[in-house]
Amino acid sequence: MNTVLRDELSCWLALTFTKDIGPVTVKKLISALGSPEKIFSSSRRALAGIPDVGEGRAQKIAAFDGWDRVDRERSAIAALQVKVVPYTAPEYPASLRVFDDAPVLLYQKGIIAPEDCYSIAVVGSRRMTEYGRKVAHMMAAGLAERGITVVSGMARGIDTAAHKGALSSGGRSIAVLGCGIDRPYPPENKALFLDLAQHGSVISEFPIGTPPNKENFPRRNRIISGLSLAVLVVEAAENSGSLITAEYALEQGKDVFAVPGNITTPNASGSNGLIQKGAKLVRRVDDMLEELAPKLRGMLKSSAADRAAHIPRLEITPEECAICNVIGDEPKHVDLIARETRFPPSLLSAMLLSLEIKGVIRQIEGKRFTLA
Repeated sequence: MNTVLRDELSCWLALTFTKDIGPVTVKKLISALGSPEKIFSSSRRALAGIPDVGEGRAQKIAAFDGWDRVDRERSAIAALQVKVVPYTAPEYPASLRVFDDAPVLLYQKGIIAPEDCYSIAVVGSRRMTEYGRKVAHMMAAGLAERGITVVSGMARGIDTAAHKGALSSGGRSIAVLGCGIDRPYPPENKALFLDLAQHGSVISEFPIGTPPNKENFPRRNRIISGLSLAVLVVEAAENSGSLITAEYALEQGKDVFAVPGNITTPNASGSNGLIQKGAKLVRRVDDMLEELAPKLRGMLKSSAADRAAHIPRLEITPEECAICNVIGDEPKHVDLIARETRFPPSLLSAMLLSLEIKGVIRQIEGKRFTLA
């Protein structure tokens, strides 16, 4: 039995640092004893008598000597101004708490708001196509406009496009990390991390300083699906991690949706396969909302289409319209656009610039253009 009395947070941290003591065991201990402090003040014999704990785990709890690590963790939490939310706290997401393997603790920047119970995960390939980027951004923006929180993993590719789409519509978004909350990953998403912390939340189950190890990401996917009413897979190859998220969603009794992709593109083989297996095919946001209507209980906001009459129309010249008809979802080089439109180079450059300023097209690396 430990003789040093520690406070609640220290004992929660100590439980997560104790070897072979996972979420299921912790919850059995809390159910039996009521608090983490009582766990560490109980005798080994008392701990071993709790169903499914056993002598081995009881010995590891009773012999825990990692309090220096706990103190370092607490110092890092304070320095980073991170909130640590145990699964017994009222602010712990109710949609996640119901699962036995839900994290005992969530490290959090930003807030989980009550309205975040209406969330949909948008996930997909890290190596996205331009089509995938546009669709992820569009779907997430549309969901956010309707008051739905968008959940994803802040990874490169579809995840990043989904978070940005939700934020672009003034909505909320939650990122679930596969590393410590002090390590925005990938590094180029540091600004996105800060935006998400301000307009939603960034959460992690991993202790401060945990690197983005490969094995962490499949594990965090159960949190992405657990927080959400449903999972939308935008673009996924056969071995994509987003398919793991879809599997967790099915195990958790959640709906799985998928956007159809080009049958000749490897990036879409996994998501197209989900549709073959019964995932609902999604072409627009309302395809999901109609399916989830019984769970949404009238909380949806009006859509952008409902407000379209109040939005001034964008003025585009006939020549600019011709360029837009040539430019498609996949990037097209300026030389090919010139050949297909037959506009003089100087005129074409001026019109491309005009369309970029109007937000109709966007230029990407290598003098290639695509519809925005």
